[in-house]
Amino acid sequence: MNWLWSILLLILGLGLALMEVFFPSAGILGFLAACSIVAAIVLGFLEGPVVGLLILGVAGLGLPALVILGFRIWPRTAIGRRVLLDVPDSKDVLPEDPQRQLLRTLVGKVGRAKCKMLPGGVVVIDGQNVEAVSESVAIEQGQPVLVIDVRAGRAVVRPIEPESLSANAENPLERPIDTVIPDPFADQKNQKA
Repeated sequence: MNWLWSILLLILGLGLALMEVFFPSAGILGFLAACSIVAAIVLGFLEGPVVGLLILGVAGLGLPALVILGFRIWPRTAIGRRVLLDVPDSKDVLPEDPQRQLLRTLVGKVGRAKCKMLPGGVVVIDGQNVEAVSESVAIEQGQPVLVIDVRAGRAVVRPIEPESLSANAENPLERPIDTVIPDPFADQKNQKA
């Protein structure tokens, strides 16, 4: 009969340990869980060494497993979402100053290196000097660069080949529509005239 009480006390202790994870009790539920598990082990050994070792093994494996499971489930519960805060984005934490906003508008624009960049230096974009850092390689003076990101108050640039600049200039999406697609109503205009 002691084995039945030891199993019930073990279940109660594991349940109280799981509840300690979910409910703030200042350690009261944890203390009751520890007392219940110790009592279950003692009653198990009073029944016999096999039952005692079995209860001890279940408590030794079950308690950490339930606590880990509780910590994995807890952030998804209503109280867990209230207690734990979301991780803020960098946009929420970093101050929005005019310099940072200006640098953000330069992402995707093309400029030229004003000096040799090893890896930092100055680039000229739309007629203004901007502090920049190279993404990976040294950039020669006068070489065209593309702004790809903003980090630590500096523009991050990547060197580009002059051929890609001329390819961008010939991009049909950058020209007026009349030069790319012929006017579909040109025949009708000529007939009326």
